[in-house]
Amino acid sequence: MPEQRRHLVPLPGGRRLEVAEAGTPGAPAVIVHNGTPSGAGLIAEHIADAFSRGLRIISYGRPGYGQSTRNPGRNVASAARDTAQLADALGIERFATWGISGGGPHALACAALLGDRVVAAASLASVAPYDAEGLNFLQGMGQDNLDEFGAAQRGEEALSAYLKPQVPTLLGADAGTLAEHMRTLLSPPDRAVFTGSFGEQLAGIMQDGLSMGIDGWADDDLAFSRPWGFSPSEISVPLQIWQGPHDLMVPFTHGEWLAEHVPQADVHLSPDDGHLTLYVRRVPEVHAWLASHF
Repeated sequence: MPEQRRHLVPLPGGRRLEVAEAGTPGAPAVIVHNGTPSGAGLIAEHIADAFSRGLRIISYGRPGYGQSTRNPGRNVASAARDTAQLADALGIERFATWGISGGGPHALACAALLGDRVVAAASLASVAPYDAEGLNFLQGMGQDNLDEFGAAQRGEEALSAYLKPQVPTLLGADAGTLAEHMRTLLSPPDRAVFTGSFGEQLAGIMQDGLSMGIDGWADDDLAFSRPWGFSPSEISVPLQIWQGPHDLMVPFTHGEWLAEHVPQADVHLSPDDGHLTLYVRRVPEVHAWLASHF
């Protein structure tokens, strides 16, 4: 199994993105959008699965995370331009993409805005737009998310005041400590998988993202709480949607809304899953589906 390589990629205009990748250059590429908060980083089991399918797998820290240059005022649609410019810099013409949780909307942006440059895309436990008609965005979320999005709605200053005190705890947390910190957001199925190697890897990716401060985290939350800059109904490339009912971070109704508004999607409203279980159990199925579109 290849080791992941970490490097900085310059973008036009002087910004840079922190990138983690594994696999053979020139192989079919899958670009991963990690959750919120997260930096660049790949889970070892996902690398192994991608490698077994002949895929090159890449993730990057969104602006403001880790060593990725902040892009103040970015919206969700901005991720499409960043991803395209990253692909250009890496010599990738066409690619597949998936995103989980807070990465889901950014994968959807690529699917909606980059045309047939995206061969296929998948969203796992993605939030729907905050202003989505017929959706109560907050209903069913754990208390920590209710507090966080409530702060985001009050603006950047209130959000920063809410997020900053959490960073010292998160930076020093192992998987068990992090699970306790997130207890209002972890259903029993999610708590059961947030252990061992997976939990430690996920904690590490989160800590990498917060190593330089909260800018990426805050800008994600603000972007989710404002118009995205596109509609999921604009997506015409092959799209797979995953959502589980045992999810206290992104409620099941978000997946139902996305499924309704992208009617051609391959939809998996999986009755056994929560939020993190998708990350642990379903990525191989996602990789297999994405690989079939190259």
